Amino acid sequence: MIRALSSPSATAATLEARAQHMNSIPDVQVSRVPSLRGARGFTLIEIMVVVVIIGLLAAVIVPTVISKVDEARVSKAKQDIQALEAALLEFRLDNSKYPTTEQGLAALTTQPTDPSIRHWRPGGYIQRISKDPWGFDYHYENPGTHNKDFDLYTLGADDQPGGEGTNADIGNWNMTD
Repeated sequence: MIRALSSPSATAATLEARAQHMNSIPDVQVSRVPSLRGARGFTLIEIMVVVVIIGLLAAVIVPTVISKVDEARVSKAKQDIQALEAALLEFRLDNSKYPTTEQGLAALTTQPTDPSIRHWRPGGYIQRISKDPWGFDYHYENPGTHNKDFDLYTLGADDQPGGEGTNADIGNWNMTD
């Protein structure tokens, strides 16, 4: 805002008033060290409450996640058995019989030396025989003992006959259980 000054003495008076006003403002010093005044940390009780809440959440979530991993392994074993059954059926269609117990599942990837196997497919019936989800070999028995032509199974996580849960046997005779 521009004001027309009527006289030089008015200008001098204005400048003097401004100078007095500037002198009345206190000097402010800038400190580079943060003040600890007003700083507040967490109390031991607050930290303990957070730790207890995290522990409760972990107690609920971890078993759920672990059970899903076990369910996925059982599902994978069932899928593997179905794929091996399909390969064994193709072997039988080509050769009029299933591999013997001695030939085992290896007969699906490598041609057996048995002279009665005349129509073995070059390249095999599957690329490779994988392990079960727990790292053990699948078991194959011909003839089968569970009202099937052959038994194809895994002994589960413990690799022992019988068992419950993830330790239960999973075979081509109990796939719907």
